[in-house]
Amino acid sequence: MHNEYTFDPYPLQVTMQRMAENLKTRRLEKKLSTKSLSAMSGVPASTIQRFELKHVISLESYVKLAKALGYAEEMMNLLSEPKYDTMEELLEINRNRTRRRGV
Repeated sequence: MHNEYTFDPYPLQVTMQRMAENLKTRRLEKKLSTKSLSAMSGVPASTIQRFELKHVISLESYVKLAKALGYAEEMMNLLSEPKYDTMEELLEINRNRTRRRGV
């Protein structure tokens, strides 16, 4: 069930900026340069720098960076649980658990 009235307090650019800030914070906490994180993850240092400055990155590169920083479990759990706002929506989710295709 799609709720067309859902308010999104986080526009895409805000979300991407926060993700970049979080990655940079985790990198600096571990005292890693972009070059050393690049070596650990296989993601070019220029890609890391672009993400931290312009907030643009491919999903594959982001996952590689997250895993290199020790967040493999968190990546595996992303979207693993259903989100719902009403009991009706939860019931609909439970009815659709075995679906193989959309509408």
